[in-house]
Amino acid sequence: MLTQTRAWQRLQEHHRQVSGSHMRDLFDRDDRRMQRFSLQFEDLLFDFSKNRITDQTLELLCDLARECGLADRIEGMFAGEAVNCTEGRAALHVALRNRSNRPMKVDGEDVMPAVNAVLTQMRSFVEGVHSGAWRGFSGERIRDVVNIGIGGSDLGPRMIVQALTPYHHSGLKVHFVSNIDPADLLDTLAGLRPETTLFLVASKTFGTQETLANAHAAKDWFLRCAGDQQHVARHFVAISTHRQRVRDFGIDPENMFTFWDWVGGRYSLWSAIGLSIALAVGMQRFEELLAGAHAVDEHFRSAPFEKNLPVVMALLGIWYINFFGAASHAIVPYAQHLQRLPAYLQQADMESNGKTTTCEGRAVSWDTGPVVWGEPGTNGQHAFFQLLHQGSRLVPVDFLLPACSHYALGAHQDMLLANCLAQAEALMRGRTEDEVRRQLREEGLGTAEIERLAPHRVFPGNRPSNLFMFGKLAPRTLGSLVALYEHKIYVQGVLWGVNSFDQWGVELGKKLADTILSELQGEGDLREHDSSTTALIHRVRCFPRRSGCQSGDSGQQ
Repeated sequence: MLTQTRAWQRLQEHHRQVSGSHMRDLFDRDDRRMQRFSLQFEDLLFDFSKNRITDQTLELLCDLARECGLADRIEGMFAGEAVNCTEGRAALHVALRNRSNRPMKVDGEDVMPAVNAVLTQMRSFVEGVHSGAWRGFSGERIRDVVNIGIGGSDLGPRMIVQALTPYHHSGLKVHFVSNIDPADLLDTLAGLRPETTLFLVASKTFGTQETLANAHAAKDWFLRCAGDQQHVARHFVAISTHRQRVRDFGIDPENMFTFWDWVGGRYSLWSAIGLSIALAVGMQRFEELLAGAHAVDEHFRSAPFEKNLPVVMALLGIWYINFFGAASHAIVPYAQHLQRLPAYLQQADMESNGKTTTCEGRAVSWDTGPVVWGEPGTNGQHAFFQLLHQGSRLVPVDFLLPACSHYALGAHQDMLLANCLAQAEALMRGRTEDEVRRQLREEGLGTAEIERLAPHRVFPGNRPSNLFMFGKLAPRTLGSLVALYEHKIYVQGVLWGVNSFDQWGVELGKKLADTILSELQGEGDLREHDSSTTALIHRVRCFPRRSGCQSGDSGQQ
């Protein structure tokens, strides 16, 4: 049991010894602290010096990783072992970006030939769309691509496509639809032409309710213009593992891009699910993304724990969650094009490690995954940073900072850099009451006013943060960043003893939704629900026409 390990016991005692220390004192006593608590990977600098740690903290955390058998679990994942213990599957998404092309096996079979075949298929398709060889039913070029998916079939590709905006292929726009709310699909289709629109229907099982409903609606929209069912073949492709369901939908299986059950949804952007990425930026850029992730994979497998970026990231999270009681973790990219990164990492982390049962079926007696949230800087500074600085909760922060911008606009980039570095320093240092009083006196305030204002101007500081600095936000760097977080999440899952690759918590709501959907659409008696749900279903039934409300209706029909 995790809490009975020798390293855990030593960490508890160590926490009692150091929890009262202030980081500004640690920096004052050690002018090389940043050099000792930072790691370089290619052009990515990971500065973790602004954490409430000492050399002994890192040593004890690494001891915990060793005592939990982390090295063997890392090798087990790369070896294709069934690390997804509840479903008896491998989690071999690293094979999707295995640029070394060395054999990687699942159930004794090398999966690399199949992986490479799909990459070749993707390259051919992307080049056909970009060159104009693949055209719509009217003979016109494809101008818009609509990816229809949800969860891992949407969040990862959507985040990457937006992040790589400066690399987009001219003449082609990529859109994303995920929500079953009609507004999502109808707002996206507004202004698009069926003759020049290509739909990617991305669903592992091709049975996801929201995705299939949106896909059928998109097909109806298309056929109202195209008329002939045979034209669907030029405008719809599937990304799935289920050939028969793809055929039943009406998509030619020749237009199906496959992936495998050893690829989890939230780890699937590296697979054919990333077709929207490849269409947006080209296959060469997509492969650069894969190469950046693969470089991190190699580092993760080989670097000692003390120098291993995702391991250190994970251990710092363990330190705050399990010893300081931190319940959440903020992701703050100082890059507008990374605005979807916090949402992507929400799923990656919270769906992976939001568990209360170990792989052995026992209830955990320790905290597991944090609430992950965030917003780009500098917007966040005018929103939630008040709580980060002066709130009663400890919230560790990850700052992501490109030193260089793809765009030239006055002093904007320097202002962005200055704000990020200042926030990290302010969270660490804080501002003492003596410093506040001195400042207020310099502003000419009287004693009474100083006494009134001083308590409100004090910042406790000692708030931890990590900072990832890199050059420009390029495909390779982005691939590395995403892989770092993937491996961090796996490491934490290993230490907590949970399965990071299933998501049974999603299932109950889905099943109940199916039941309630039939009740909303029918007139019969309701099945047994709680009194609130029953009353709400009756309330909804009172609205005479829910698909386009009669009162106040100004939307599309």
